[in-house]
Amino acid sequence: MSVEQKLIYIADDERNILNIISSFLEKEGYLVETFTDGQSLVEAFHRREADLLVIDIMMPGLDGYEVCTTIRQISTVPIIIVSAKDTEPDRIVGLTLGSDDYLTKPFSPLELVARVKSLFRRIEMDQTPRDMQLPHKLGDIVINPNTKQVMCRGQDLQFTALEFAVLQYMANNRYRAVSREELLDKIWGFASTVETRATDDTVKRIRKKLSAAHSVVEIETVWGFGFRIKERDS
Repeated sequence: MSVEQKLIYIADDERNILNIISSFLEKEGYLVETFTDGQSLVEAFHRREADLLVIDIMMPGLDGYEVCTTIRQISTVPIIIVSAKDTEPDRIVGLTLGSDDYLTKPFSPLELVARVKSLFRRIEMDQTPRDMQLPHKLGDIVINPNTKQVMCRGQDLQFTALEFAVLQYMANNRYRAVSREELLDKIWGFASTVETRATDDTVKRIRKKLSAAHSVVEIETVWGFGFRIKERDS
């Protein structure tokens, strides 16, 4: 399916937001279908799978969290959650349930378009055939670029594709600090002028999984700059 033919479903109970988002995406050549509630989107997805979903959290009937959970049971389609809920727990819940990004209202339609393009680019890169690569060992974890798995002493840490990409990039640059802007550019494909918490939220999820496995690998914050990966007590 060409870029111009990619189908995007948008669910939001505010019609003005639906109209604005769909207008900007259609100008980029995407096919767009809009829904004012979560249940309608899920039913449409069962009839015809979309290539990407943009979902509001607060909707009548099925809310955005429930829609995300339902879709994740049957598909790995990229999901962007948009919401007026701007607290850290809200963002973490949305990302934990399987969304690929979380955008808070009010937001620039141009930023949403940039995130949509970034997700599609990452999918295309993941689907591009590559030569087999050797797994990378760091401390007690093994990063396997062929299977997209992160193993800690034989335990699969169940990293998402996005978490894997961030960890792999940081492991490949383990001897220096990596800035937030660099991660946004190399992993998300955003310009450094775009303001987003995507890096911090993703790093928090990675830290949680490494900590739960009692790994000696950790990611420390370089205040005002970005992050550095290292082994504890090394």
